[in-house]
Amino acid sequence: MTHPDDLLPVGLEDALPARAAAITRAMREILGAMDAHGYDRVRPPLVEFEHSLAGRMEGVATRRMVRFTDPESLRTLALRSDMTVQVGRIAATSLREAPRPLRLCYAGEVATIKADQLDPARQRLQLGAELVGSDSVAAAAEAVAVALDALEAAGVTGLSVDLTMPDLVDTLSEEALPLAPEQREAVRRELDMKDAAGLKAAGGEAYLPLIYAAGPFEQALDKLSALDAGGVLASRTSALREVAATLGDRVRLTLDPSERHGFGYQSWFGFTLHADNARGALGRGGTYAIKGSDEAATGFSLYMEPILEALGAPASDTRKAVFLPLDHDRSAARSLRSDGWRTVAAVTGEEDPQALGCTHSLRGGEATPL
Repeated sequence: MTHPDDLLPVGLEDALPARAAAITRAMREILGAMDAHGYDRVRPPLVEFEHSLAGRMEGVATRRMVRFTDPESLRTLALRSDMTVQVGRIAATSLREAPRPLRLCYAGEVATIKADQLDPARQRLQLGAELVGSDSVAAAAEAVAVALDALEAAGVTGLSVDLTMPDLVDTLSEEALPLAPEQREAVRRELDMKDAAGLKAAGGEAYLPLIYAAGPFEQALDKLSALDAGGVLASRTSALREVAATLGDRVRLTLDPSERHGFGYQSWFGFTLHADNARGALGRGGTYAIKGSDEAATGFSLYMEPILEALGAPASDTRKAVFLPLDHDRSAARSLRSDGWRTVAAVTGEEDPQALGCTHSLRGGEATPL
């Protein structure tokens, strides 16, 4: 019977054994793929000073963080809502003298004070990798490739990549398609919503073609190139072609040049990862600058919930398990475990081995089928 005090807050949930096992397996494979590419793991703390979490990246909203007062310093602390900012701090402080490019990866829980309409979760497992010291085409291509390798290592199939140019409006509005500073955010917002009427009302009628310059990569990039007033985007469209060329026909590739959903601190290049069996994005990445050090970086973040959705229902545990009676041979049990068996020891002498998921029982020092 469930007691009212046992209920969890909205947006939080327990991961029961099958799901927890699936999470562990996927996390292990993803981190292994990152390690294989030379990324070293870091483990930043769950809680930091609010000012630190908000001060290393543009567009980090502290209002979404769970905040409270530190009884020691009396300063405001916050639970992290994005581990990327913490990796930026580590790169700019403890590892500022490390050789560049610096490759770091991470995995850990993040939390927000309130869910949004598209994602009801308030706690998520975030995994990612950051290449600090470069936002070149080569760095961008590496970020996409490592993200795909990580997802494929976890068993995800049917992957697609949507490329974007997060600072497109800022670039065009300087001279090619001028906008007053106070208009830019409204134009960005309406482009995000793909709202033609709203875009006109915001004074961004010249930006209407961007809504339609989206779709399969080659066709969309051709449309964007045709709209490139003054050639200000020539170097960027060329860079996108280079990144796309490194992927070949590995995945489905699309382009949505003005899309900005996800990380507000990205600069010239961004990408979103999708899979056939997941409704939401599996992750996002791109180029950015670390505030304070002004160092360029490129990276990505993945989220476990949509990854599990893409993987489908967790597989049942098919490992062979040996039941150990109360008076079992302990050295034989250790030997079985070292050989990869799972053992389940009796504690009352009245257990039902099969009900506990056992396939064998230890008898005479040997694993005997039940």
